[in-house]
Amino acid sequence: MKQSLGSELTQPTASGDDVLRENIRMLGRVLGNTISKAHGDEVLEQIEAIRQMSLDSRKGNDDARNQLTQLLASLSDEQMLLVARSFNQFLNLANIAEQYQTITPGEGSAHAGESSLRAFLIKAKNDVNPAEFYKALDDLSIDLVFTAHPTEVSRRTLVQKHQSINSCLDALTRVGDAQEREEIELRIADLITQAWHTDEIRERRPTPVDEAKWGFSVFEHSLWFAVPKFMRSLHKMLESEMDATMPLNWMPLTFGSWMGGDRDGNPFVTATVTQEVLLSSRWMAMDLYYKDIDRLYTELSVWQCNDELKAKAEGSSEPYRAIMRQLRDEIGETKAAIAAVLKNEKSPARDLIKNTQQLVEPLELCYQSLVEVGLDAIANGRLRDTLWRVYAFGVPLLKLDIRQDSERHTDVLSELTRYLGIGDYAQWTESDKQNFLLTELTSKRPLIPADWQASEPVQEVLDTCKLIANTDPEALGIYIISMARQPSDVLAVQLLLRECGCQFRMPVAPLFETLDDLERAESVISQLLQYDWYRGYLQGSQYVMIGYSDSAKDAGFFAAGWAQYHAQESLIKVAEDNNLKLVLFHGRGGTVGRGGAPAHSALLSQPPGSLAGGLRVTEQGEMIRFKYGLPELAVQSMSRFTAAILEGNLIPPPKPKQSWRDAMAKLSEESCRVYRSVVREDPEFVPYFRAATPEQELGKLPLGSRPTKRKPGGGVETLRAIPWIFAWSQNRMMLPAWLGTGEALQIALREQSEALHEMTEQWPFFRTRLSMLEMVFSKTDPWLAALYDEKLVDESQQHWGERLRKMLQNSVDQVVELVPEHQLMKTDPQIQASIKGRSPYIDPLNILQVELLKRMRDCGEVCGGTMLEKALMVTIAGVAAGLRNTG
Repeated sequence: MKQSLGSELTQPTASGDDVLRENIRMLGRVLGNTISKAHGDEVLEQIEAIRQMSLDSRKGNDDARNQLTQLLASLSDEQMLLVARSFNQFLNLANIAEQYQTITPGEGSAHAGESSLRAFLIKAKNDVNPAEFYKALDDLSIDLVFTAHPTEVSRRTLVQKHQSINSCLDALTRVGDAQEREEIELRIADLITQAWHTDEIRERRPTPVDEAKWGFSVFEHSLWFAVPKFMRSLHKMLESEMDATMPLNWMPLTFGSWMGGDRDGNPFVTATVTQEVLLSSRWMAMDLYYKDIDRLYTELSVWQCNDELKAKAEGSSEPYRAIMRQLRDEIGETKAAIAAVLKNEKSPARDLIKNTQQLVEPLELCYQSLVEVGLDAIANGRLRDTLWRVYAFGVPLLKLDIRQDSERHTDVLSELTRYLGIGDYAQWTESDKQNFLLTELTSKRPLIPADWQASEPVQEVLDTCKLIANTDPEALGIYIISMARQPSDVLAVQLLLRECGCQFRMPVAPLFETLDDLERAESVISQLLQYDWYRGYLQGSQYVMIGYSDSAKDAGFFAAGWAQYHAQESLIKVAEDNNLKLVLFHGRGGTVGRGGAPAHSALLSQPPGSLAGGLRVTEQGEMIRFKYGLPELAVQSMSRFTAAILEGNLIPPPKPKQSWRDAMAKLSEESCRVYRSVVREDPEFVPYFRAATPEQELGKLPLGSRPTKRKPGGGVETLRAIPWIFAWSQNRMMLPAWLGTGEALQIALREQSEALHEMTEQWPFFRTRLSMLEMVFSKTDPWLAALYDEKLVDESQQHWGERLRKMLQNSVDQVVELVPEHQLMKTDPQIQASIKGRSPYIDPLNILQVELLKRMRDCGEVCGGTMLEKALMVTIAGVAAGLRNTG
């Protein structure tokens, strides 16, 4: 390749961009050399020709565009795979370079000037009452819940290589010696060559346990190091800016997971799988703690100590080592005992470390002793890092949530009541269901007969509840009821847990997902709070999960967003009236269609009071890698959350004026009408959708453990939100994120123009919505969408594509009327430049994907497991890598 693959990816706008561009060029050059060595100069020259045609096409050269589509369509299956791999791997390398740039000090980076957290602290020093600030710190709670994601196709081995490349980029900035630089560049070439000769795509669909292990690797390689880095930085900022000192055990961070616990529509997540994931999580924690304690044992050779430690160490001349040796050995034995259970082997090892306090007590004892004898520097070094890890991760490493569909609980009770001869629970009125459930919850006799033989699906639900009952509560998060619609859905779970022997209070959270469910949320919680038994169960704290994905799929962008906002407002009022702590759990995804937005602006666009109970939010799939895949990235993400939560609680956003509410109500109503008229009401739409996107193929590819549909058959309503949105991102229409917005804004600008412009300037909720649309529009491409139609859609259905592309342009036009200077992404030129620079590298992948879909559909089932299928998966992964937040 005569030029670097990335020679024109970025346009410099600052000195930091010069470094970014040089890194991308260097990585592209190494990739080109790797491809040349593996496949010859002719292959490399062909890839370079494709790259150049794509660049010219993006500059408006129609001849280059036609040559590009013709050339890619003429390739053999093998050539297609090779070209797809080239552009896919290059986009991943570009992501590495961009990630590195965000964590590197310098102009244009995330470290330039004051961080968002420091900037807020400086502002708070003058604007916030100190007592209120300390209370906000005491109440600060950030609960990050990691979930599996079928669009995250990157294998763990490749993610680890990418992390190593990032480390090399960092090392390059620190060397001045030519020989050292050459050694680092050789290591980069080594890693890129390894990546090229490694299959990017899994050969089989991952199991839920595989997904959990992928999640554990993020903890092992990033979060384990990020937490103490973040806490050290936070403490320093609080001391320097606010003269605030927090206690030793102050830890605002907790971590949870759905991987291995989310059984909603996933038949592969069973009680047995959940048990294995719980054990694997604890084994990983023990493995990480063992390394920490062993290092502390090596270093803590000092002899000065207080009397309490001396007594505990039984007069040892190296008292700290004596404590660490005992703790290390207990952790090692526990690790061995867990490993034996996982392998189904017998072992003399004992499971000794079962609760977090067993780690806390000896570590805090050593810490306090060091402080008392004047060795603060040692106490606040690696020992405090380990303590911060213990406070954040505990013995379980993370808390596992359990999620199940409300219908599955109804099925259990329906089968049980029929067996008992008292009718069919599923057919009862809501009032009758509530009366029955409350009667049983206050009864001392068991409901489930010992000799009852339940059906297999019902038994699985009961087995899950029994597993919960026999699990340490410290290892569990909350129980989430998806598609919760009535108070009985919540009471049913509480009854099943009790009947299965659960002796502790597990928080049960209804998940309100559809438009109707969100509008009913206030009524459901209010009804539950009328019952003394329920209020006693809560013990002053109520969890409610807000669904972003399914509400947007159900009603469209504006209607879902306004329903989510209004539901939160209503729930906050109910909590205040009942003196309850309300913890809102936000089920956001990475895309706009699933509630995705930059963390700071997203949180500050929520209703005042929504963060009073802390933040609980899902982090999903590829966004985990982009936000937490490196320790420095994780520290940035945690800092942004901290700044936003403190600001949201101490300097809350304005309450919307009535005129703004009226405008949003009309926007919601009109956009929902248009959205549903297309997606739900026209029978031709679903066949068009399935032809114009890779939706059908996504369900057949081994991209995740969970099926793409909750139920077989049916239309869009049965399709999960992730594949629904992901399919539309692949053909570059991004339809779920904008459909209906143009028509709604057009009417509002005509009838309520003053209110809309005021909302844009003064209301974070509305301005964030516009910013999200700007991001979406920057990633759409009508030309590519039209190509999917031309090649894949029957002529009789192609009018759909023409209509939708006109609707897309109208939506863009209306948003442009409202945004600053009437230009998309004007306020974020760096992201705009990044997206623009990536497009010539994503375009060939989209064009290849169209041809691959055509070939696969032409050959039918015989294409399964062939090179065509693999090439298709690579294009899917490549488009996802290029667009970043696609699922």
